[in-house]
Amino acid sequence: MSPTYILGLSAYYHDSAACLLRDGRIVGAAQEERFTRKKHDAAFPSNAVAYCLREAGITIDQVAHVAFYEKPLVKFDRLLETSIAVSPRGFRPFMMAMPLWLGEKLWQATEIQKALGTKQTILFGDHHESHAASAFYPSPFEEAAILTIDGVGEWTTSSIGAGRGHDLTMIKETQFPHSVGLLYSAFTYFTGFKVNEGEYKIMGLAPYGEPKYVTAIRDHLIDIADDGSIRLNLESFTFHRGLTMTGDGFERLFGGPRRDPDAPVTQREMDLARSVQDVTEEIMLRMARTAHRETGLDRLCLAGGVALNCVGNGRILREGPFRHLWIQPASGDAGGALGVAYAIWHRYLGQPRESAERRGTWVPAGAAVGKTSVPARVPGKNVPVYDDAMQAGLLGPKFSNEEIAAWMRSRGVMGERVPRAELATRVAACLADEKVIGLFQGRMEFGPRALGGRSIIGDARSPKMQSVLNLKIKFRESFRPFAPAVLREHVNEWFELDEESPYMLLVAGVKPERRVTPTAADEQRWGIEKLNVVRSQIPAVTHVDYSARIQTVRRETNPLYYDIIEAFFRNTGCPVIVNTSFNVKDEPIVCTPEDAYRCFMKTHMDVLVMEDYVFLKTEQAAAASPQAALASAR
Repeated sequence: MSPTYILGLSAYYHDSAACLLRDGRIVGAAQEERFTRKKHDAAFPSNAVAYCLREAGITIDQVAHVAFYEKPLVKFDRLLETSIAVSPRGFRPFMMAMPLWLGEKLWQATEIQKALGTKQTILFGDHHESHAASAFYPSPFEEAAILTIDGVGEWTTSSIGAGRGHDLTMIKETQFPHSVGLLYSAFTYFTGFKVNEGEYKIMGLAPYGEPKYVTAIRDHLIDIADDGSIRLNLESFTFHRGLTMTGDGFERLFGGPRRDPDAPVTQREMDLARSVQDVTEEIMLRMARTAHRETGLDRLCLAGGVALNCVGNGRILREGPFRHLWIQPASGDAGGALGVAYAIWHRYLGQPRESAERRGTWVPAGAAVGKTSVPARVPGKNVPVYDDAMQAGLLGPKFSNEEIAAWMRSRGVMGERVPRAELATRVAACLADEKVIGLFQGRMEFGPRALGGRSIIGDARSPKMQSVLNLKIKFRESFRPFAPAVLREHVNEWFELDEESPYMLLVAGVKPERRVTPTAADEQRWGIEKLNVVRSQIPAVTHVDYSARIQTVRRETNPLYYDIIEAFFRNTGCPVIVNTSFNVKDEPIVCTPEDAYRCFMKTHMDVLVMEDYVFLKTEQAAAASPQAALASAR
């Protein structure tokens, strides 16, 4: 019997993506930005589709169903109703949006057919149901509550549901314009960052500030019910009636105009970030408690853009009622492509899920899992081992040693092929020598986080590594923290975490015994000055509030990455390294060897590892003329 292929698509807003399932299992998934090199590319994901089909070895004619992650007609209905409701103030943005809607978006089925070269019927999912499906179906849970939170889909801005087997039921929702995601994005905009991109910066900036505006936010901008549902004071926002997120109301409330994007970040922005982060976390906690109360289930799956708020996720884990969390690594709109494909397989076609044993295993504390000996945990809880359907998030293209060698010959690039048995030891020695390393191996990650496939790695023990990475490698704001990658069996020795965190979506504190007490002078520092205080034995990944955004690594899911960290541990006694995405500011994560080499050459990285090949920056400089080096960096 021929396999059934389902192609899921998301596009036309931000982070376009494609995902292909074969009989309910993921063949490949990727964002369009990785191929076009346009960050958050919203165009139809032609390149991502081509990759998925190529990975499966099929043509579009062999795909049984094509599905889009939301309903454009319902979205148009929301745009029309909102514009009428706020008329005449909403007339200008409405008229600016009309040419695109009337020319393309209302005819998306035809546009998709043309782009794919097919005449088959295009199926349309619901935005938040696509998020919910992306959260539950690939998870290791047989049944779970589901929480989705983002800016807005068609009308829905957050939802609570339940998944049992292959059934998924939506229970309650909040509708536009009342949105946690849009509240957070309004502060992203007001503090001078880009909406749908700068939200990470707000989260990273928050620990530098004080929650001095929490009362103002709660008194003037938002009403929060006990169940976590919210109502915004729309007079203070402009996203529903204008071309910006905020206006005069924010300026009066927060003592001045929006920060110019090119102006320095001040204490006001830090305090605003801290305040909206605190409010958002409280809303997330209330929603999670409601999901538990409504479903009676003890496991929770999350998706939607706000589910990338790993600080909030950490609070749900610590303070919420659920025993275990699973968060979709591609929680934003890109993950909608995966979710709608799963929804077609399980809901539209009625196909059962694989057995719990195939999706995940739950073992008692202290048991051995592969090479991993799981530490003891809180009494009464079990240790989740995430053999989920996401394949460690490594769902994109990979390149063989032979392909890399051919690329090297075509470019005249010098590198050494190292036997795989020696590679981890060689890389670990470079890390211990405080070298910054670009790691390009295996399949590319799906979602915004680099998880060891397309990562830049460094020594977490180095007091200077954080500033070196920010200023000389990433070319980004100095206040932004970096994440630790830690061997799964040692996470509880270094961090206040007893769960797996394979997708870098949980924040927890560094263990007190690993912390360093600041001097009296250090305690007096304020704002960004806190950055230079050494706070732990792993200062490069310890934020100013002693927190860390943790990735746990198991050999079963990423062997080379694990072996590098394990070799570093043998050399240094530290099972933790720095992991950040392999890209520079305003560029997507690298996809191809050419992307990786270009990024390597135009930054201060010391070493590039592509599969079994090792490239030293000193040798590249010696081998190439200044003109050639410049050309390779373009």
